Amino acid sequence: MDEKLEAFGRLLTIMDELREKCPWDRKQTLESLRNLTIEETYELADAILNNDLEEVKEEIGDIMLHMVFYAKIADEKGAWNITDALHAVCEKLIHRHPHIYGDVKVENEEEVKQNWEKLKLQEGKKSVLSGVPVSLPAMVKAYRMQEKTKQVGFEWENAGQVWEKVEEEIQEFKEAKTPEEAEDEFGDVLFSLINYARFKGIDPETALEKVNRKFKTRFEYIEENADRPLEEMSLTEMDELWNEAKIK
Repeated sequence: MDEKLEAFGRLLTIMDELREKCPWDRKQTLESLRNLTIEETYELADAILNNDLEEVKEEIGDIMLHMVFYAKIADEKGAWNITDALHAVCEKLIHRHPHIYGDVKVENEEEVKQNWEKLKLQEGKKSVLSGVPVSLPAMVKAYRMQEKTKQVGFEWENAGQVWEKVEEEIQEFKEAKTPEEAEDEFGDVLFSLINYARFKGIDPETALEKVNRKFKTRFEYIEENADRPLEEMSLTEMDELWNEAKIK
């Protein structure tokens, strides 16, 4: 524990020094750091998918720096400091885990999630969906909203019902008469597919990203092994290289 506290204290000291002495660090604001933090978060997500623990370590350090940076700026504004933020999350964790720090009994993970959402509403949240960030990517947001509403019983009974909904939405998409209708119905198809993936224990964002990476690797193989510009090749010729990439 002492080593961990020492390391965290070292980061806080360096942050103080940089904020005082470095022109770039002095210039930063909450707003200027926002996009950089988002970028660092995606880099962490990439490292996790790559199963590169060394890279995960580096990216966690970068994100930790950003959190300390935000706290430093807030402290300068007289709003709160890193101590306040850490105590706040500790108190929240204790309050939302009454099965650990109180006398509430739970049988499984689902009951823990249900209690979590109920406690959030008791704390003044107006909706179970209020904790879903507006700026989340659409697919992640859909998955999180479905997960949230499930905790209050807004849920299909089984995966078969969800798949029937998928087929119903696909049919409505096929029957759309205008571009606007098609867009709306296609959104319904995606939302229902995300829901089905959730029922099957699949994270749709991760599944799609793995497909993206596979597609990128195979298409780059085509580019690297084509004997002439792709624009001059037929789809059949490119497909042959695609199949080679699949084998290799």
